[in-house]
Amino acid sequence: MNREDEHSAPEANIKSPNESVSPQKPTSFFQERPPQMMGVAPQLLRRWTRRDLLLFGAGTIAAVAAGSALLPPTTLKRLGIIQENKDWPKKEWLLNKSLRIDDDVAEALYSKDRSVPTYTKSQITPLRNNYNGATPDPSYIPEWHLTLDGLASGLSVSLNIRNLLASFQVYEQITRLVCVEGWSAISGWAGLRFDDLLRVYPPMSQAKWVRLESSVNLGPWGNPDPYYVSLDLSTARHQQTLLATHLNGKPLTVEHGAPLRLIAPVKLGLKNIKAITRITYTKDEPEDYWAKRGYSRYDGI
Repeated sequence: MNREDEHSAPEANIKSPNESVSPQKPTSFFQERPPQMMGVAPQLLRRWTRRDLLLFGAGTIAAVAAGSALLPPTTLKRLGIIQENKDWPKKEWLLNKSLRIDDDVAEALYSKDRSVPTYTKSQITPLRNNYNGATPDPSYIPEWHLTLDGLASGLSVSLNIRNLLASFQVYEQITRLVCVEGWSAISGWAGLRFDDLLRVYPPMSQAKWVRLESSVNLGPWGNPDPYYVSLDLSTARHQQTLLATHLNGKPLTVEHGAPLRLIAPVKLGLKNIKAITRITYTKDEPEDYWAKRGYSRYDGI
């Protein structure tokens, strides 16, 4: 490196900390202003440092105190905090409300006329098997049937896959499935529109929600672990919401929810339940597998 590239200042231009430096006036209004130098006595710097340290400590103590006030009673006991948090139910409601504000926004912005993007076959990507637990054994498929409850007729209807394929028009769409874990995949789906099922087997007049259940779902250790989701009726009626029977031109495999699964591309993947065995229409919002465990309930995208 050349000596002049080091930008060493001439000795005559060095100022003491107590001297003021007059900034040079720019020759043009748009010219960048040079940095201004300001001298500060070392004693003042030390005094500021001590004060800032005290303020930081006080702020930390206040933050810890405020945070502990929001903790549930069981956590307070585990941490050895003596006081009883009698206001916890109110605080829990406030925390849950703030955590689920994204649900409220997504629900407010929902429109039955808004469609998610569709893609071409050349854009299809691999789709992973993302069962909550172990993939069920295919032995359930021959005896599989779909039960419909909460109908306007007051009856309970049982359908098999042959009934569904023979009674309803099959639609195809290529959409993106978005997982809450951060990955997504573009896949080609085919099946009947949920809205068509609702027209043929209408729900009771008070119904606003749908509970979809998979009784064949297994837990991580292979034990029965029924999976269920809540779905607002408006999403069920969305033109892109399918009860899918095929994936990328082939019948669904067990790994991807054979013989019937939900495809609601306006919802996150955890709502897209596999191997549906029962659909129930309800007036009030039903329980949801993951919402019951503290996660979001609406899951719109």
